[in-house]
Amino acid sequence: MARGQGSGWAPGGGARTCVAFALLLVLLAGLLVANLCVGSVAIPLGELARVLTHPEGTQTATQVVWGIRLPRLLAAGLLGGALGLAGLLLQTLFANPIAGPFVLGISSGAKLCVAMLLVSAAGTMGALSAWMTMAAAFVGALIAMVLVLAVSARTTLASVLVVAGVMIGYLCNAATDLLVTFASDANIVNLRNWSLGSFSGTAWGEVGIMALVVLACLACALALAKPMGAYAQGEAYAQSVGVDVRRFRVATILLSSLLAACVTAFAGPISFVGIAVPHLARRLLATARPLALVPATFLAGSVFCLACDLVARNAFAPTEVSVSTITALVGAPMVVWVLLRRERGDVA
Repeated sequence: MARGQGSGWAPGGGARTCVAFALLLVLLAGLLVANLCVGSVAIPLGELARVLTHPEGTQTATQVVWGIRLPRLLAAGLLGGALGLAGLLLQTLFANPIAGPFVLGISSGAKLCVAMLLVSAAGTMGALSAWMTMAAAFVGALIAMVLVLAVSARTTLASVLVVAGVMIGYLCNAATDLLVTFASDANIVNLRNWSLGSFSGTAWGEVGIMALVVLACLACALALAKPMGAYAQGEAYAQSVGVDVRRFRVATILLSSLLAACVTAFAGPISFVGIAVPHLARRLLATARPLALVPATFLAGSVFCLACDLVARNAFAPTEVSVSTITALVGAPMVVWVLLRRERGDVA
């Protein structure tokens, strides 16, 4: 698969990068405040400041902010960043501009294994720990990734790889639907709601696990920034500058699988974020240097998911729609845009 000059990896200006990071941070701060203030219970800024600085108390605002909205927005920020970062890693690994955990079936593989765990444990193991769900999602994501890699080893056509990933996703989704359809336990039937994708109902303990996993993966991705930039120019070039390509590929596979698994385990499959966000970050920074692009993509993913979750909660209130519905409405046109640019030769 062609890389190098046609891959869109080119240096950019430092001033543009600083402005882009400043914009992302401002948007992130604004969305954090908006997600805490806006909802079925409106909380004025003054009241929000009091609740955040004095969390003790039983007032409705305190319970809403600390018990519901704060863990939810932290989940949206962390998992949104994880999706963006997973998409960036996969696009680099496969040299494919529309690679992502949802399109390649990795999220669906994680969802299937979580469903199998829940069904097999129903009535025998009691409540499953978050770590067990996380482990099941990681196994499913890794299996789906191996299948995608097997296809990529046999073809150089990006379209074939994407179609294979979509087919893997359909098979995993069909198997998950069968499990849910024939499940009799009420808790398992509720899996249908989870499978739509949502940040609601997040507990503080889950936020701690998300932060541990996602931030560790972010640190590892930053450590891989230099070999990532070399690998984007082609495997031969990466080897010529001393990159251990085999280790880099293994690390990228494990990191992207773990990130996708974390998102799926705690929020269900969230569509199109992993495809759209890396392209948005590249356009915003006007650079594809991984040392800048990795944190920018993480921040952009957080901003994207916080904005989509805010819309999902409030656009049709009191009815709340799936956040994956909103991300698809925004992300699907982005995929079409990328494909059109690719057809014109603007994207590798």
